[in-house]
Amino acid sequence: MRVVIAGGHGKIALRLTRRLSTRGDTVLGLIRHLEQADDIAAQGGEPVVCDLERASVKAIAAVLAGASASVFAAGAGPGSGPERKLTVDRDGAIKLLEAGRSADVPGYVMISSVGAEAPPAGEDPFSVYLRAKAAADAAVQASDRDWTIVRPGRLTDGRGIGRGRIDLEPFRGEVPRDDIAAVLDALLHDPPAVRRILYVNGGEDSIEQALAASLARPAVSI
Repeated sequence: MRVVIAGGHGKIALRLTRRLSTRGDTVLGLIRHLEQADDIAAQGGEPVVCDLERASVKAIAAVLAGASASVFAAGAGPGSGPERKLTVDRDGAIKLLEAGRSADVPGYVMISSVGAEAPPAGEDPFSVYLRAKAAADAAVQASDRDWTIVRPGRLTDGRGIGRGRIDLEPFRGEVPRDDIAAVLDALLHDPPAVRRILYVNGGEDSIEQALAASLARPAVSI
């Protein structure tokens, strides 16, 4: 499998790159700065300098050519203002989606956030971030791609345990980035997960059990 990860230098993206490359998949990590390239390569990925804020849909589509799926793991990051929440978390995700359609990439996995199902109306950066995620998620849902949207709770850098809770309805909690990477890895290799919004946090079930249980339930509209 050939997978392209937007935001390839992010904490989840690097973990996912390592997992996928260990499987034998080809992973292209999109980065903004050349100095991030060595970190991608160290995890077994192929770094590609491609700034979603500035690159055209055509240029991104050229990078995506031949891929089975793209993963949106980019983000404006903490400390960024409301404007970049829109240009990265909303517009960047939609641009990757459009490029995937242009390049005929079937799969699209979106890392979103709990709270995007009912974003607040405030103008503070976090409220704008959730509205940006909600708008991107809506575009993904309206697309003809084989999409999956993952909405984790509070992310931590603690060591993953390979366990969690995955639900089709919103719930709060926290989850290690390691375990989100494990969920994404499973989703990329599990076609029945398409066209689902999955809420993910820490829990007692194995990732495989939690995912299977959630996918056995009828999808809900949020």
